Amino acid sequence: MTRVTTTAPSTASTELAAALDRAIDGEVDASPRRRAEYSTDASNYRIVPAVVAYPRDADDLLAALETARAAGVATTMRGGGTSVAGNAIGPGVVLDLSRHMNRILDVDLEAKTARVQPGVILSDLQKRVAGAGLRFGPDPSTSTRATLGGMIGNNACGPHAVAFGRTADNVVSLEAVDGIGRRFTAGARGVGAVPGLEELVAANLALIRQEFGRFSRQVSGYSLEHLLPELGGDLARFLVGSEGTLATILEATVRLVDVPPARLTAAFGYADMPAAADAVVGILPHRPQAVEGLDARLVARVAGATGPVPDLPEGAGWLFVEVGGETEEEARAALAALAADAGTSAWREVADPREAARLWAIRADGAGLSGRTPDNDEAWPGWEDAAVPPERLGAYLRDFDALMERHGVVGQPFGHFGDGCIHVRLGIPMQESGEPLRAFMTDAAALVASHGGSLSGEHGDGRARSELLPAMYSGEAIDLFRQVKHLFDPENVLNPGVMVDPDPLDAHLRRPAAPRTPGEGFTFPHDHGDMAEAVHRCTGVGKCRADAIGSGSGFMCPSYQATGDEKDVTRGRARVLQDAINGTLIGGLTAPEVRESLDLCLSCKACSADCPSGVDMAAYKSEVLHRTYKGRLRPATHYSIGWLPRWLKVIGLVPSVVNAVLRPAWIQRIAVSIAGMDTRRTLPRFAKPFRATEFARERRGDAARAVPRNTRVVLWADSFTDGIDPQIPTAVVEVLEDAGLDVVVVAGDACCGVTWISTGQLDGAKHHLEHLLGVLGPWAVNGVPIVGVEPSCMAVLRGDLVDLLPEDPRAAAVARGTYTLAEVLTGRSPVKPREGWRMPDLSDVTAVVQPHCHQYSVMGYAADRELLARAGATVTETSGCCGLAGNWGTEKGHYETSVKVAENSLLPALREAPEGSIYLADGVSCRTQADDLADVQGRHLAELIMERRRAAS
Repeated sequence: MTRVTTTAPSTASTELAAALDRAIDGEVDASPRRRAEYSTDASNYRIVPAVVAYPRDADDLLAALETARAAGVATTMRGGGTSVAGNAIGPGVVLDLSRHMNRILDVDLEAKTARVQPGVILSDLQKRVAGAGLRFGPDPSTSTRATLGGMIGNNACGPHAVAFGRTADNVVSLEAVDGIGRRFTAGARGVGAVPGLEELVAANLALIRQEFGRFSRQVSGYSLEHLLPELGGDLARFLVGSEGTLATILEATVRLVDVPPARLTAAFGYADMPAAADAVVGILPHRPQAVEGLDARLVARVAGATGPVPDLPEGAGWLFVEVGGETEEEARAALAALAADAGTSAWREVADPREAARLWAIRADGAGLSGRTPDNDEAWPGWEDAAVPPERLGAYLRDFDALMERHGVVGQPFGHFGDGCIHVRLGIPMQESGEPLRAFMTDAAALVASHGGSLSGEHGDGRARSELLPAMYSGEAIDLFRQVKHLFDPENVLNPGVMVDPDPLDAHLRRPAAPRTPGEGFTFPHDHGDMAEAVHRCTGVGKCRADAIGSGSGFMCPSYQATGDEKDVTRGRARVLQDAINGTLIGGLTAPEVRESLDLCLSCKACSADCPSGVDMAAYKSEVLHRTYKGRLRPATHYSIGWLPRWLKVIGLVPSVVNAVLRPAWIQRIAVSIAGMDTRRTLPRFAKPFRATEFARERRGDAARAVPRNTRVVLWADSFTDGIDPQIPTAVVEVLEDAGLDVVVVAGDACCGVTWISTGQLDGAKHHLEHLLGVLGPWAVNGVPIVGVEPSCMAVLRGDLVDLLPEDPRAAAVARGTYTLAEVLTGRSPVKPREGWRMPDLSDVTAVVQPHCHQYSVMGYAADRELLARAGATVTETSGCCGLAGNWGTEKGHYETSVKVAENSLLPALREAPEGSIYLADGVSCRTQADDLADVQGRHLAELIMERRRAAS
């Protein structure tokens, strides 16, 4: 069989790209940056494609396939790119169907079917049919970014497959084209659509009946049982799970299932996870909707990353079970009957839907969080979704734990216990070679085969396990796979290296190719000081793609929400950084492709909170800019907005003079242009610094003041509010004093250097932070809380400060001792408001509230939310970045994207707000953006509280 090379010479890539560009209407890109973005998926592997293309429709896709065939080049289909087995990467042409071929073509509610293009995201289909009480049955944890085409390729399942079946059980027909360009409709009784297939099946009936379809999660290899005459000779079901190696899907008709009107969740506790697995046999006859298993290792991991989890029954292993019924009474009766056979008295019903959602989130977040071991080392997929018959699950788990112990491997198993499917990521050292991976995988394959299991239970074999198929199939079956592949794709141009004639499981590993790269500015203390390890935190699970374009559904990757381009998502940027460190495609971290990739990163830090693997792209961007411009001339904005706190100190000497000079619009346009800013932006009005006011001077103090420690706080007025909005720190002080606290305003300037950090001037940032520690450090070391005003500056103290100055003990003290106003007023700091203090009545207030990205990501917004709820305010909370993001949104070339980001949530919320509403935003960027784009003036929380307190008195 033809072996296709994994890379193409640059001239060949250029010629292929030109041919594709002539053939299709969609975009074609052969740039190093784009190829890096698509060189890996959610697996361990890296294969650089020659070209990436985005077909617009079925005709475009057919033309792209024909062009690649004519050039003798391989093709690989890609949807959400969340494959953990390396199924969505390959040589030649990668065709991304998620950008354009994502239409739901038809929904037939009477027949309960939907006709979809392969790039349709599963959650979009679920939303479309939910109103009719229907759903697509399988629901992998990546459903907010997984495409139907990818699910068909891998035979995806998910928690509810125990009730509704695998993807193969829910596909009616497929429009497909094979490796030599033959287009056909695959469905029941469709074996004859491919010449020679019916005869091949007839010649191997005994073999197929003996080795295939032994249990529901046997999805490794080709699912030949579907071609048996007694099972309807269903070509569509057979193609599901073939991982794009036999045919390319143009569109699919899928079955929809009824959602039980009433559903209940319960958690059952057991001594350990194998004991929980043993109990599954008694539970399955009750026909549950879902049965998920996990143990204390994963629960502890989730709790450490996301905060407290719902109360669980006593035990160290748990089953989460969902039952359904036509009525709540019916569902409750089903749960009671199931509980009687669950083999434990430790269980609880979770009646509150919100608590149930948090319970299921433990399991859903496991895929990303298990990408790090409990000791915070790298953990890898590979042996990611093996399955055994459910009655063998407990025994298999005990043997698997023993196998991990023998190999010195750490893992956190969990999974779809109702189907006997286990997920686990492995703490295998792969920094230098794939030898440890090969040793473990070989033994693991033999183990699962000894239990009658399958190497893969839902994710496919891909590059991770295809080599191991002989461990579970006979030589005759493996030869049959080759014969089937030859009928569909004789030239091996469809996803080569997978399933048949596979690449070795330790070939093309991306991690060993990345040399250790110590931080030069950031120290990356959570990654052993290694930037290579930091950027490889990205597992590719793609949660950053989950916030659909225009949905206003989250904070992570605001520029991706605006552009829909893989370049502008955390995962795409991480892949470019990985490739730059690798150095074989992109020429290092200072290469222009890296700057292009990071250009639209707003440094919002949402990935540091929302990415289950803990990627912090804002820190990586700062490190890259630091390396790129160290000792070199920087862009103008690095000296203008990047040094804004420095200019504010100068302007603060004569603010009225500066305001008068800048009052004419034409002068302001010249000034912002010289500063490297977009001329559609305006400069703020400057003010006399807060620290220079008599109000602040009256509150100077030192640690020797005779004030009870439990009432004293330090007010930290950052550079922005000090020189632009001095009325805000004034209001903060008044609110704190009204709450019975003694407020000290420090005399010295204490700039956190946030703009130096965001522009990568990390030496300057460290200088400012060292000075800040000299001012605030003594207070923090002595246990006096520091109350900040501006969220982005507080986020530096709570986060970046320790990463930049890890050796200074004052840094840790300041990080621990810095609080928001809301945290103090809600009792989350060591000092509490005086007894009897209450928020003013805000029951007549309707507010659009914009949580600052850095507050959302680093401190959290729970305290502010609680405070406003206590006061009775009616709140519309925006769910994404405002789009300005400090200096980023002011820079030339960013304005249009900045506006698109604002349109995702902020601007619609302001337009739709009832008359008389107020806009509440603690961040100066958020207030500036609303003023610039909507002519809406925002207020800080402290201003609102103080206004109401004054009015009441």
